[in-house]
Amino acid sequence: MSYFDAASSLPLHPVARQALLASVDEGWADPARPHREGRRARMLLDAARETAAEAVGCRPDELRFTSSGTQALHTGIRGVLAARRRAGRRLVVSAVEHSAVLHTAEAHERSGGLVREVGVDRTGRVEAQEWKQALGEDCALACLQSANHEVGTVQPVAEAAEACAEAGVPLLVDAAQSLPWGPVEGPWSLLTGSAHKWGGPAGVGLLAVRKGVRFAPPGPVDERERGAAPGFENIPAVVAAAAALRAVRAEADAEAARLRALVDRIRARVPELVPDTEVVGDPVRRLPHLVTFSCLYVDGEALLHALDTAGYSVSSGSSCTSSTLTPSHVLRAMGVLSEGNVRVSLPPGTAESEVDRFLEALPGAVEGVRAHLGIGARAEPADRGAAEAEVTVDARGKLCPLPVIELAKVIEDVPAGGVVRVLADDEAARLDIPAWCEMTGHAFEGVEGVEYRVRRTAPRRGA
Repeated sequence: MSYFDAASSLPLHPVARQALLASVDEGWADPARPHREGRRARMLLDAARETAAEAVGCRPDELRFTSSGTQALHTGIRGVLAARRRAGRRLVVSAVEHSAVLHTAEAHERSGGLVREVGVDRTGRVEAQEWKQALGEDCALACLQSANHEVGTVQPVAEAAEACAEAGVPLLVDAAQSLPWGPVEGPWSLLTGSAHKWGGPAGVGLLAVRKGVRFAPPGPVDERERGAAPGFENIPAVVAAAAALRAVRAEADAEAARLRALVDRIRARVPELVPDTEVVGDPVRRLPHLVTFSCLYVDGEALLHALDTAGYSVSSGSSCTSSTLTPSHVLRAMGVLSEGNVRVSLPPGTAESEVDRFLEALPGAVEGVRAHLGIGARAEPADRGAAEAEVTVDARGKLCPLPVIELAKVIEDVPAGGVVRVLADDEAARLDIPAWCEMTGHAFEGVEGVEYRVRRTAPRRGA
C-alpha cells in the first residue's frame, strides 16, 4: 500500500519515536515544581522550546505549545481580536484559509465583528495589492496561510506581511503545511503549526506570538504556556515534536528537490493519461510534495475508493461526494472543477517506482468509475435525431457529477450557437457547470435560480 496523503498526517518520524520513548521516562514530572524531577522535566520542555523556536524563526519565549494546530489558530485569532478590540473589530482572511480559521471568523462575525474575505485567482493565490487594500484603520488582525492545504499554492506571505506592518495590523500565518520545508519569510506577527504534519505526534501544536504584539489569551487561563494552553504539558509529545521538526528540516532541501521532480511528473502525465482532467493550483509557486487534479464525470468518493482498492491512499480537496451537497470552499474560491478531485501528497522517501505504478493504475480507476456512472472515457452524445436549437436537461435531485454528465451527453445535440438549459438544485453545480464550460470551450451564460444556460461554441467531435 502506498501512502500518498502526507498533507493530512505523517507517521511518527524515527527520531520522534526515539525522543518520545526517552522522555517518557524523564519528563513525567510537573515542570512547574522546583524538585529534582520537576527540574528535569523543565529542562526537557525548555530544550524542546528552543529547538522549535529555532525552526520557526522566533525567540523561545515567544513560542507556546498547544494541544493542536487548530487550538493554536483559535487561540491566536481570539487572543489578538480581544487585545486589539479598541483598534477595530475587522478581521481580514483569505478565501482559501483552513476551516479552523474560517470557523473562528464566523464566530467573530456572530459576536458582532466584521470579516473581510480576500479572494484568490484561479491558481488559489492571493493578489498582494488586493490584500493591501483590504487592510484599514479598523482592522484588528489579518490571517494568511503560507501554503494551501488542498492545492499546494504558496501565498505571497512576505509581501502581505510588509503590507500589514505598514498598516499597523498584525499578521497571523498558518504555516501548518509549509513549516516542515522551511521558515516563513517576512515580518509576520503570529505563526501556527501542527506536529503531525511533519512526523511529530498528534496533539501538539505551535503558537508563536512576537514580542510587541498585543495578545490576551482567551480565558479561563492558567500559568501553563502563558495561558495559551491551560493544563499539564505533555512533555514527551512536545519533545518528540521538536525533535521531528529539527530532523525533517535537516533533510528538507534535498527531499524537496527530489519530490518536486516526482510531482512535476504527475502534473505532466495525468492530463495525458486521463482525458477531461484538470490539474489545479500554481504550477511553480507551490509546495514540493503536493499536486491536486480534478476529473470530469467522476464521483470523487468513488474514485478515492477505487484508488484505495488499487493500493493508493490519497485524499480529496473536495467535499463534493455522494454524501454531501457542499463543494470544497478552496476549489469554489478558485473557480475550478470540484468533481472527481484527487489530492496526492507524497511523504518523504517516496520512491519513483511508486509514482510510476500510481500513474499506471490511475487511468483504469477513473475509467471504472466513469463506466459505473454510465459514461465512457468521454461523454457520448445521445441519439436524438435532428439537432434542436435548445435542449432542457432536468437534473434536479441529482448530485454532482450527474448534472455535468447529463449536460455533456446532450450538448452536441444542439447546433453551434444552440443552448442547453440545465435544471440543477445541487449547490456544487454552481461551481462545476461553469468550470466544465471553461474546460470544454462552451459558453456559460449564467444561472437564474436552478436554471443554468450553456451555449454550444466548441466544434462537434470529429469535425
